[in-house]
Amino acid sequence: MKQGRSWLLLCGHVFLCLSAISALATPDVPAGQRPGCPANCGDVDIPFPFGIGERCALHSGFKLNCTITNGTTKALNGNIEVTKISVPKSKIWMKTTMSRQCYFPATRSMNYSDAWVNFTNTPFSISEVDNKIVVIGCNALAYMTSASYVIGCYSTCKDATLENGKCSGAGCCQADVPKDIQYYKAYFNENYNTTKIWKNNPCNYMALMEKAAFSFNTSYVESTVFGETYNKGLVPLVANWKIRPWSCEVARKNMSSYACVSSHSECVDSTTNVPGYHCKCSKGYKGNPYIRAGCQDVDECLENANPCGHGICENTPGNYSCSCHPGNHMTDGFCVPIQKSPHFPAAPVVGASVGLVVFVIAVAGACLMQERRKLQKIKQNYFRQHGGLILFEEMKSKQGGAFKIFSEEELQQATNRFSDQQVVGHGGHGTVYKGLLKGGVEVAVKRCTAITEQHKKEFGKEMLILSQINHRNVVKLLGCCLEVEVPMLVYEFVPNGTLFHLIHGNRHGRRRISLASRLGIAYESADALAYLHSSTSTPILHGDVKSSNILLDGDYMAKVSDFGASILAPNDESQFVTIVQGTCGYLDPEYMQTCQLTEKSDVYSFGVVLLELLTGKKPLNLNAPDDEKSLLMVFMSAVMENKLEEILDDQIKGENNVEFLEGVVELAKHCLEMCGQNRPTMKEVADKLDRLRKVVQHPWEQQNSGEDQSLLGVPSSLASSTIVSDEYFSIKKNAIKNLQSGR
Repeated sequence: MKQGRSWLLLCGHVFLCLSAISALATPDVPAGQRPGCPANCGDVDIPFPFGIGERCALHSGFKLNCTITNGTTKALNGNIEVTKISVPKSKIWMKTTMSRQCYFPATRSMNYSDAWVNFTNTPFSISEVDNKIVVIGCNALAYMTSASYVIGCYSTCKDATLENGKCSGAGCCQADVPKDIQYYKAYFNENYNTTKIWKNNPCNYMALMEKAAFSFNTSYVESTVFGETYNKGLVPLVANWKIRPWSCEVARKNMSSYACVSSHSECVDSTTNVPGYHCKCSKGYKGNPYIRAGCQDVDECLENANPCGHGICENTPGNYSCSCHPGNHMTDGFCVPIQKSPHFPAAPVVGASVGLVVFVIAVAGACLMQERRKLQKIKQNYFRQHGGLILFEEMKSKQGGAFKIFSEEELQQATNRFSDQQVVGHGGHGTVYKGLLKGGVEVAVKRCTAITEQHKKEFGKEMLILSQINHRNVVKLLGCCLEVEVPMLVYEFVPNGTLFHLIHGNRHGRRRISLASRLGIAYESADALAYLHSSTSTPILHGDVKSSNILLDGDYMAKVSDFGASILAPNDESQFVTIVQGTCGYLDPEYMQTCQLTEKSDVYSFGVVLLELLTGKKPLNLNAPDDEKSLLMVFMSAVMENKLEEILDDQIKGENNVEFLEGVVELAKHCLEMCGQNRPTMKEVADKLDRLRKVVQHPWEQQNSGEDQSLLGVPSSLASSTIVSDEYFSIKKNAIKNLQSGR
C-alpha cells in the first residue's frame, strides 16, 4: 500500500515538472499552436503577434475576440471587425463605418450619421498608401479631422458628366489621407445637402476606405445603393501596425520584450514621424519573425523557375548558387556551350573586334545623348508650365535681385540627394530639408507633395510677388526650382526651431520664457502678418497660422514661415478655395462654414497662438475629458468663471503683471470673436502688442528710462526710487488701462 502511494506521489511530481516545462516553453510557441489558442477565427488566419484572448497575443494591443453574430464568426479588435492580417507587410484589414447625409421626406429634414475611428494608444495607424478619402453625392462638401489635419473635397453633379470608374469631382471626389494619423472623424458641411434634390439624389456619403476596394458607379448618387453595396454601411480600411512605440535601438536594450525572436529576422524602424518598430525575415527567408525558428530558408531553386537557366541550381542558406554542366561555361549569368576557336588570321580578328567595340561605344554614346536630350526636354516643359519664362524675364529686368532660380542638381548636392538625415520637418504640403549651398550658405529646401493645374499656371506670378517680401520677421524666400514636376522652394535657414517646441517641448526641463519674451515674439509675428496683409503689392493670406509655423532665429526673434497653405487675396468669388485644409485647433469657424479664406481667418488663428503663449497648453488635447479637449473652450470657461489664473502658464504667474495679462487676454478674446467682422485687423493687433511689450520690457524701477516712463506719464524721479509708493501703483494701473483702450 505504501509502495502504491509512493508511486502516485512520484507520478504527481513528474506531472508537475512536465507542466512547469510546458509553461516555460509556451512563450516560444506560435499562438495557433499554444494550448487553447486557435490559429484562426472563421475564415481569418490569426498569426502571432495577434491572438484570440490576451494570453495568446504578444500584448493587449494585439488581442482579438472571436465571436459568432447571426451565425457568422467574426474576429474583433474592440468593436471593429478584422478581415485579414499580413505579417510580412505589417498591415491589418478592418471594416469601419461610413458617414451619411440623407433627406427624409417624412420629417422634411436631413438625417446625419457621422463615422469615426480612434486608434490612439494602440499599435495601429491608418495607412496613407492604401486608403483614400471618398465623398459621393450631387451637393456634398465633407471632410475628415484628425489631431493635426482637416482635409476633404466637394462633389457636385451640376453641369457635370458622371462616368463609372471616374472620381474627380463629378458625383464623386477623393482626397489623399495624411500621414501618421491614428484618429479621424468625418463631418458634412450642412450648407451642402440634398434638401432640394432628394427625389433624384437622396443621400451624400463620405468614407475613409481602402482605395483598391472602391470603384465609382453612377448609381451611387441616385439611390441608397452605395450604403447597401458595402455591407450595410461598413467599408474596408487598411491600417499599419507596429510592435511597440520604440525605435529598434531602444527595443534591443530590453531583450525580454524584444519581438524579433526568430533567427534570420531583422528589426525595421517606422518610416513615419511617430516612433515604432516591426520585424521582418531576412532576405532569402520567409515566415513569421515573431516566433522562434519562424523564418525559414527559401529554396529559390524550387520556388521559382530555375534562376540558373539551363545550369545547375544549388540552394544555400538565404541564397543560391549556379554552376554549369560539363562542356558549358557561365557568361552574364547564363550557361552557354564552350565554342572551339577556329583558326583565323589574327589581324582580321583583331580588326573586327576593335571595330565592334568602337561601334558599341558609338551606339551607347548616341543612346546616352538621346536620353539626356529627352530629360532636358522634360525639364524645359516643367519650367514653362510653372511660369519660369515670365519669372526669368522679370528677374532680368530687375537685375541683381536676391531671388534665384535653382537647378535640381544644385539642390540635390545641397541636401545630399535629399537624404533622410537632412529632414528637419514635415508638413501637410511637403517635406523640408536642411541644405548647404556652395559658399557655405545654409538653406531650407521644401519639396511640395502636389500642385493643382490652376496653381501651375499661376506659380510663376505668385513667385514674383512672394520674392518681393522683405520683412525681418518673415522667413526670406531665396528662390525656387522649376524644372521638376512639383516645384521646390528655397528659404533662409532658421536655426532655433519653432515656437511650438519652445512652448510645449520638454515640459519638465524646458527653457523659461518670461512674459516680456512672449510678448516680443507675439508682436514680431503679428507685425509680419500685418505686413503680408497690407504692405505687399498684392495682399497675401497665410492660411495656416500656428505656433509650429513661427520659427525662431539665433536671437529667438520670430520669423513667420510655411506659405504652403497661403493664397494671394482673390479678386473675385470664383477664385476662392473650396477644399478645406488647415490645422485643427487653429481653424477659423467662419472659414469652416463658408470655405472663404480672409484676412480675419489669420487673425483668429493668431488668437489661438496668443492662448498658447498665455497658458503653455496645446490647442487640442484629445486625451482630455470632452469639456477640456479644446483650449479655446477651456479659456472661455475660465474667463466667464473668473478663474483665468488657474490656466495660466506657471512661468508667468506672480510676476506682478496682472494688468499686462489682462491686456493680452482682452486682445485674445477680441481675435477669437466668432464673427470675422468683429475681429481687429492684424495691424491693430500688432500695435496693441507693441505698446504692451514696450512697457513690460523696460522696468519702472530702472534709471535712465525716461522714454518708457513718459509713455505712461510717470515722473522719472518716482520711477528711479527704490521704494515705490501706492500712488505710483495707482498711476501705473491707470496708465495701463489707457494703454489697453488704445489712448
